[in-house]
Amino acid sequence: MVYKGVIFDLDGVITDTAQYHYTAWKYLGEKIGIDIDENFNECLKGISRLESLEKILIKGNKENFYNDLQKEDLAKSKNEHYVTLLDKLTPSDVLENIVETLNYLKENDIKIGLASASKNAPTILDKLQLRDYFEVIVDPAQVKKGKPSPDIFLECAKMLGLDAKECIGIEDSKAGVVAINESNMLSIGIGSESNLNHANMIIPSTKELTQTIKTLIN
Repeated sequence: MVYKGVIFDLDGVITDTAQYHYTAWKYLGEKIGIDIDENFNECLKGISRLESLEKILIKGNKENFYNDLQKEDLAKSKNEHYVTLLDKLTPSDVLENIVETLNYLKENDIKIGLASASKNAPTILDKLQLRDYFEVIVDPAQVKKGKPSPDIFLECAKMLGLDAKECIGIEDSKAGVVAINESNMLSIGIGSESNLNHANMIIPSTKELTQTIKTLIN
């Protein structure tokens, strides 16, 4: 297969803002009387803000305490707190080998897209000074269903002018890898085999990403 595009997830692949998400969700949880820990936070990775909120409310047996408008307000409150934490981001927060991988793709005329569950993706890329690498940025607001539905990856491929089979998708979450697989792209999972064993390829960290991409493209 000749691959013409690579589509990246953001959190946990390009930079790690998971701790910021956890801090913001934990703060919100405390305000509404629901305690969450880092283990629970793992199940929030790769899914949308409202889906994450629903999981938190279910955990606290409060899924019926709020109407849709109130849930929107809670999610907005979490995001406002999260955005203040993003002010700390700098280019030094880009994960290892990501810049090298992006440069390699550019040098070889491989199209680059971003399919992120975060609506803050453009802001984050700006702070990391990576925005110019990405031809397309797609977030859940642009598709009917978020991850693990393949919609976001399919839309990204479409906007890049490519067939999904011509693309490689890179994710660190279970939901994200499922979405890539459902889109018929080749999936690269970054993380532990126990969590990502459904990926076509698994690497332990971004340190191995450049060489992995070279092997697939050459």
